[in-house]
Amino acid sequence: NGDATIFKTDGPATCEKDECAVGDPCGTGQKCSDPNPSPQSLKDFTCTCDTDPSLTATGTAATCEEDECAMAPCGTGQSCNDPDTSYGSQNDFVCTCDSDTTISKIDGPATCEKDECTTNPCGAGQTCSDPNPSPKSLKDFTCTCNGNPSVKATGAAATCEADECTSSPCGMGQSCSDPDTSYGSQNDFVCTCDSDATIFKTDGPATCEKDECATNPCGAGQ
Repeated sequence: NGDATIFKTDGPATCEKDECAVGDPCGTGQKCSDPNPSPQSLKDFTCTCDTDPSLTATGTAATCEEDECAMAPCGTGQSCNDPDTSYGSQNDFVCTCDSDTTISKIDGPATCEKDECTTNPCGAGQTCSDPNPSPKSLKDFTCTCNGNPSVKATGAAATCEADECTSSPCGMGQSCSDPDTSYGSQNDFVCTCDSDATIFKTDGPATCEKDECATNPCGAGQ
């Protein structure tokens, strides 16, 4: 009844042939339909994309879209772009840093930040800050002296003060002075006797008193 040109002697004729039932001609991500499943009507099946039913093809697989950015592979702080969303085009998405659009990476998150302070470049007694933690912005960290925040340096440790007299190394009856209070200048403080300013010593208390009687200059009976 369907097609009088199709017949067979000595048995039932094969009146239908659904091309979608053989070999999955559309492949994954597509639906196949055969409007005229007749053996004499071939290559008329239609492939329709699951992601976009407006994308179809007749007699062959359709070119469907597969946006790799849909799974948010770049993470927070980065934008994703897939230049070729067709099936078969994989691992070509691009991650670009929001903070610096010149930094990007294909097929994975970009390295957007590099805080130089993590390696403690300022050392003890100083605070480190990196205003622009970008891999392309290096040697812009700032070292600030804890004891005097007005003393700072960029890209290197600051020259901070370390007054050795703060621990009162000279003791009572003596004054202390530190001629060079920069870090790295140690053991150069001077102790000066209050009773006699001409008596002083570097890196330790001065000998301010000398009792001449201690040597018994008067002799016995005196």
